Amino acid sequence: MTVATPAPSALSRVLASLSRLAWILFLVFLPVTSFPFLPPALGGGTLVRPLSIYPLLILLVLSTIPHLLRKPVPKTLLTLLPFVCVATAASALSLLRDIDPVLGISVPDRTLRALLTLAVGGAIYTTVALTPRTPDELRAALRWLYAGFSVALLWGSLQAIYIVHYNGDYFRFLQKIQRFFSTRKLFTTRISGMTYEPNWFAEQISMLLIPWLLASVLSGYSLFRWRWRFITVELLLLAWSVVVLAFTFSRAGLASLLVLAILGVIVFRSHHPAKAAKQAAPLRTWLLRFAEAGVALVVLGSVIYFAGTKNDFFARIWNYWTVKKEPNLSGYFEYLGFGARFTYGGTAFAVYTDYPTLGVGLGNYAYYFDEHLPAIPLAETPEILRIVTPDASRNRLITPKNFYYRLLSETGLVGFAAFMAFVVAVLGCALVLWLSKSKDERYWGTAGLLGIVAFGLGAISYDSFALPNMWVIFGLVTASAWLYSSNIKPNSVDSDL
Repeated sequence: MTVATPAPSALSRVLASLSRLAWILFLVFLPVTSFPFLPPALGGGTLVRPLSIYPLLILLVLSTIPHLLRKPVPKTLLTLLPFVCVATAASALSLLRDIDPVLGISVPDRTLRALLTLAVGGAIYTTVALTPRTPDELRAALRWLYAGFSVALLWGSLQAIYIVHYNGDYFRFLQKIQRFFSTRKLFTTRISGMTYEPNWFAEQISMLLIPWLLASVLSGYSLFRWRWRFITVELLLLAWSVVVLAFTFSRAGLASLLVLAILGVIVFRSHHPAKAAKQAAPLRTWLLRFAEAGVALVVLGSVIYFAGTKNDFFARIWNYWTVKKEPNLSGYFEYLGFGARFTYGGTAFAVYTDYPTLGVGLGNYAYYFDEHLPAIPLAETPEILRIVTPDASRNRLITPKNFYYRLLSETGLVGFAAFMAFVVAVLGCALVLWLSKSKDERYWGTAGLLGIVAFGLGAISYDSFALPNMWVIFGLVTASAWLYSSNIKPNSVDSDL
């Protein structure tokens, strides 16, 4: 005897619709990461102010937390818990040390804020991993993410116009509109999209767009029905993303693009797991892939060079070897302005060597910066000189500006190992998908591997737990592995999500 399932109540349907709307808005709002209209209770006093936090709060109440309490969850989620415990313990121990406030900010305040950013990041990862319930909903989620970033790319393209040909009235007009998206003004020589600065925009493109679009182009897999010969929506978005990325003049972002393009063409396009067991790839195929990688490198290099002619500082990448009489590698990095970044990293590593087990607690690197600063002539790095010089206008604490060094200095070797174990667990999910015989699963595996590579490269130049980029990557990989391993059949019609 079959028991009829009771029809959902009107309230349940309303809450389900509200949850779906919040999920869409969460994905569409991802490009806005320094939203000016955010109350202090939600991080309004920080640099990282993701607009997606508003729909995220709705999703936590209506979807994520109920799911955690009542339904099975991917085991990969549990691998993040050891790091959360270590980071909390390290931060709690820092409260026992007698540390004077810096810039009027005490250790308890700084620790609480840092733990809240970790909570936001964990909430983003968990929500992205749990919200899609079927493969169709997973694909729909990626389409909504593309929709949000299409708006960001359009806004970045409008900014690129004044880079190519500057017009003061046009720039000031865009400046007025930018105030609704970001807490920082536009740059006259670089584009920043809807973010705080150009590097943030470049990281968004290289982490949240390039891996998924490149995997689609390499595999011929598309989330959209429209196709004209070999041209797909993903190919058009990829080309658009590359051009816009070039005008951010972000060295880290463009380096990540080059690595992903070369790695994608050589490794992922030539690998066919279903045939690998029967025969090795012919030498001719590998030579062809290397030739294609060379062509891709030339095309991307041309785009970057053209954009670089509009920015003298960015053009230093290739000008150094002609303008300097005795060029050398160390001088090259100093010429590019990496001296301050090396100092931040060296100081963070010095902090780690003094507190190797659990570090100094999340957010507390700034309190140890002065005493662990390497003995270097500060006049050679004006940026560092400004930081260590008392100034009434300075109101933000220094950070390592490198995610790996931050993990080491603030959570020690134990915290670093715990977080890397979590990344390895996500990497394992991507590898399992990539080695599958299913075209759908191989797509998600390829995109996931490229996304993790992008995270690994991007983590060299950012250090925030609150930026959604890496958490969205990890969440999509976890969700895809969980859904396909659960043998959930795709719906015949795509979800409205």
